Amino acid sequence: MLEAPIILFMIIVAPIWIIMHYRSKNTKQSGISESEHQRLQELTGIADSMMERIETLESILDTEAPNWRKKHE
Repeated sequence: MLEAPIILFMIIVAPIWIIMHYRSKNTKQSGISESEHQRLQELTGIADSMMERIETLESILDTEAPNWRKKHE
């Protein structure tokens, strides 16, 4: 009578429990390194400058060709 719950535990619960345990250990140790953090900061700066350029170009186009947005929609 006790065999059925033990078998179900070993087949269903135990593997999920083990997988979740090791997965949580891996996520704790998988933080980004200092070089990755620096690279991320650099890429963020590049993206910000590109956004400023795009906004400038759009404002120029709005002035020079007011209907340019309608042509590309």
